Amino acid sequence: MRETLAPLLSDPDTVRAADEIHRGLHALGVRDSHVQAAIAELPLADAEAARALGRRLTRTGTSTPAVNAGIALLARLGEPEDVPYLKVLGLLRVLTRPVVGALTALDCPTAALVWLADHAESRALRHLIDAIAARDDDEARTWLINAPLDSGAVGPSTARRIAQALQLPGLLGEKQSETQTETQTDTQTVAQAGRLLSRMTGLRDYRPEILSYRQATTTYNAFVARVSQLPPTPDHFAILLSVALDLHSGPSVLLDWRPGQREALLHALEAVLHDESWTAVAESEPEEPAERRRVHWLRRTARQPFQRATGSRFRVEATVRDPADPDTVEARVLIDGRPLVPEAFGKGPANSPEYLLDSGRLRAAAEPREVQLAEAYCTEGCCGALYVTIRREGDQVVWRDWRRPPARQPRAELPEYRFDARDYDAEIERAENDRSWAWPARNTARLIAAGLREQPGLLTRWDAQAGWIGTDFHDPDSTAVSFTYWPGLATGQRDKDGPWLQFVWSLPDDGTPPEHQAARALRQLAEQDPKTYAQVRGGSRAHAETLGFPWPERTKKTSSDNV
Repeated sequence: MRETLAPLLSDPDTVRAADEIHRGLHALGVRDSHVQAAIAELPLADAEAARALGRRLTRTGTSTPAVNAGIALLARLGEPEDVPYLKVLGLLRVLTRPVVGALTALDCPTAALVWLADHAESRALRHLIDAIAARDDDEARTWLINAPLDSGAVGPSTARRIAQALQLPGLLGEKQSETQTETQTDTQTVAQAGRLLSRMTGLRDYRPEILSYRQATTTYNAFVARVSQLPPTPDHFAILLSVALDLHSGPSVLLDWRPGQREALLHALEAVLHDESWTAVAESEPEEPAERRRVHWLRRTARQPFQRATGSRFRVEATVRDPADPDTVEARVLIDGRPLVPEAFGKGPANSPEYLLDSGRLRAAAEPREVQLAEAYCTEGCCGALYVTIRREGDQVVWRDWRRPPARQPRAELPEYRFDARDYDAEIERAENDRSWAWPARNTARLIAAGLREQPGLLTRWDAQAGWIGTDFHDPDSTAVSFTYWPGLATGQRDKDGPWLQFVWSLPDDGTPPEHQAARALRQLAEQDPKTYAQVRGGSRAHAETLGFPWPERTKKTSSDNV
């Protein structure tokens, strides 16, 4: 590719050079990112010719590799007159990232980035928000205060950069305004601060970003001091409750708090949320499904972060984050009031309640049992997992022999923990029987999974084996049951190298009790071949043709949490 590009960058005939670049890049079939990297490193003998070529490619290019070559040239040689053209190109999602890089390299006015952020697709916002957060001016801060914090665009690390750019403690500490317009601005500032604090505790990074935010405790104090000026709405209730959940059992517990400081913040949030005007919000019943789902979460979760410690050293809390910012449901393990997984591992959330509690994995017996408590956000094979061995020794339960594979870097040894066996057993029994956190579709999934564990023959008779069972990724109010079809499984004659298919059966919540929905689903599995009403979602087109099933045009991620 270098040989193709280098001689053309100094060609004064930009029309001919642009045509040659189009043809050459098309023939090579190179990726856009490789084009950008190559342009960034090539020597430019004639800057004027290269600049003219960059303008020609960005304004008349007909393929993304060629346009990316032009953007890369303007990132090195562009001038203010190129900013309007780059802005328009940035509206195309596939070009947003290189355009943001070029605009940043040009040191364009903040207004150009703000304009693009206001018009770009939400999925393209991440790089723009990072670029705006790097600006130290009032226009950038004003936009960031009002920026939509879509979970796809603003992950935990970006939220931290926004908080740092806004200098939240000082912003929250400013004197409140008296005019209506300025008061509305104040309200937005407080709400945005809460969203950022909550987002920094999210589970989609390899370390909770709140622990890297040096002004975290100061910001929490400044935020809670201002929450009384937020009007009671579902969104504001969700913000306050999310902050309280993390102060109660999430990574923020690990911050350097003064004695009693965190508890005082929780007490202040409790006083606000338990006021009659706020509790009325949680009792409302919105018509829109997503809002209704969120209000139901408020109702289920409102008291959880304000439960007082029981005195036991060991506690397990099933925790569900705000449905508007979907994340993994986790079974948080607290030892001496401190969340174990972010402190001992910090590369992903604790495993789900179904995995740790419904399976009985945390129960202690005389026979040692190794349990995976958490897995890295990317997968165990990439960045590891956290394992512990649990064993009952007389009147104590012992957690020891920790493993955090893969051990690429030396890490501090984890201590052995000993718990009173009676207290431990009581806590496990309480946690296993507590379903107050779960919504109907989640409970239906749990009951179906339990039924199939007890009666595996319900699926085996149809040459099928149960896979994951959980709530649908795109519709949390539907239960998804997956199974794999292997001809010959029922008779023990399955060809391990033969064709197989994965099916998913989706069951929308019909409003009846989960116990009824699960029983009805199990009866249907017993009486009707599920391959006749479930959909093919995995395997291969060749396997589907061999077995006589239609292959879906597109396979979609279906389960948000596995059972």
